[in-house]
Amino acid sequence: MNTTLIRGRGLRAPFRNGLAILAIGTSIALAGSYGIAFARKNADANPAKDAREAKASADSSQSFSGVASFYGKNDEPGGETASGQKFDEDAMTAAHRTLPFGTRLKVTHAGKSVVVTVNDRGPFVEGRVLDLSKGAASAIGITEDKGLGRIVAEVQ
Repeated sequence: MNTTLIRGRGLRAPFRNGLAILAIGTSIALAGSYGIAFARKNADANPAKDAREAKASADSSQSFSGVASFYGKNDEPGGETASGQKFDEDAMTAAHRTLPFGTRLKVTHAGKSVVVTVNDRGPFVEGRVLDLSKGAASAIGITEDKGLGRIVAEVQ
């Protein structure tokens, strides 16, 4: 089998080939470990840098709290949600980044509650944990003032 990287005779060519392969392998290993350490360092520095990665402040696996906003028909391009359902701004629905579609949530704000079904993805604004349809937000008073409100959501 004649598959040497460096042409030559005797023992020097295979020896140099082995050293070249060892050097390449070491370089790849060092670059990989540096990349992992770099990624971890940057992730720890600002874990919510990307709004899509921001997480709800979880009280337990069944509830979370944070700031919610609302969205209407002008905010949903194409009129379809991420689950494939037609968007209805008057329905009792919500968008969450990770909860499975069909999850029912009891959302409470200022002493008022509404039960919504997750059928979309979002919100994609840093610091927000839930996007409510206009109908759901209106039912608990979030559409008044700035359209934002601190909520507690419980999985039903």
